[in-house]
Amino acid sequence: MNKKLLWFLIAGLAISGCKSNINEINGKLINASKDEYVFLDELKGNELITVDSVRVSGDGSFSLTRKIGFPSFYLIKTDNSNFLTLLLEPGEKINLTAYGDSLNSPISLSGSKGSELMASYNLVLRNTIRKLSSLRDIYMQYLNKPELPLVVERLDSMAQSYMDEINLYTRNFIDENINSLASLVSLYQQVAPGEYVLDPQEDLDYFIKVDSSLWLLHPDYEPVKSLHGQVGELISVAAEQDSYSYIPLGMEKAPEIALPDPEGDTIKLSSTRGSVVLIDIWAAWCGPCRRENPNLVRLYDLYHDKGFQIYQVSIDKTRQAWLKGIKEDGLEKWIHVSDLKYWSSVVVPLYKIESIPANFLLDREGNIIASGLRGETLQIKLAEIFEN
Repeated sequence: MNKKLLWFLIAGLAISGCKSNINEINGKLINASKDEYVFLDELKGNELITVDSVRVSGDGSFSLTRKIGFPSFYLIKTDNSNFLTLLLEPGEKINLTAYGDSLNSPISLSGSKGSELMASYNLVLRNTIRKLSSLRDIYMQYLNKPELPLVVERLDSMAQSYMDEINLYTRNFIDENINSLASLVSLYQQVAPGEYVLDPQEDLDYFIKVDSSLWLLHPDYEPVKSLHGQVGELISVAAEQDSYSYIPLGMEKAPEIALPDPEGDTIKLSSTRGSVVLIDIWAAWCGPCRRENPNLVRLYDLYHDKGFQIYQVSIDKTRQAWLKGIKEDGLEKWIHVSDLKYWSSVVVPLYKIESIPANFLLDREGNIIASGLRGETLQIKLAEIFEN
């Protein structure tokens, strides 16, 4: 990924919702400098181009408008060291309050669900950074003292715990917001210069997941194109090093699954040949899985008569929880199987599952043609298959 583009994406966070193509940014800077100007930069290609500016009024307030036709990254700033990254969607009306010298840590940011969502992520990230910084303070207290080796060992353990927490939080954030360009930004967050929350090698599955989603929704948008190119390079390098056994989409048949259904009859995945099949890995205890189920019901009803089938694999612990989840979410229409072995299920290593929900879309010959599709991205892909 272009370094200038990467720097921009990790610079700050904020999002917004839509009714027309005219966007409004109404803000107030507390303790703003006299004759302060606010600038609005747009990301075009790999460049930031100033598209508007306004002088801050005596009480610190300002207002900017911009007509946009699709979700886009912008930067609002007073200078190159004091800025806030925005992800604007058509028709949003953003209200912002911040201290004049710290735009990147707004006091309040509202106007869309997305803005509040990204602000909440940034808050968790800043809290992690504060906790890591406090460890350095402890280290300095014990510098040149005999207890230092033991203290360092404990501090290393605590630091790793903090990093594991923010890594898991970021993964969950992506799972919950896979259709948003905000998921792209979260791939590149840092707790310190060069210390990324997600590692492109160790967390390659999430880079692939975000790419698979956003490439369907925004294939012509430069940051998405940049990610798509980066993911292709990462997969190639990993394949050469045998460090990631990635299944090439459309080039390899999905590994066979043969598990019992609720009645105890073994149902093979291969028995679905001839249908376009969604393998969906879920569990009744998985909140994001349950929230996605209504979308699966709707899409099944829409496309089943045209040849769409769902082969849903549960990694629940108990039969009771599994069947209760099926009944509560109204999922009785399609195929259900499970060995009820939780994370020890045979499908976990077979499909390299690291988190759920996880899914794989198969063509009529059983080849994997897409993965990690949820919500709108799954709808778009199925429409592409059945309506064209």
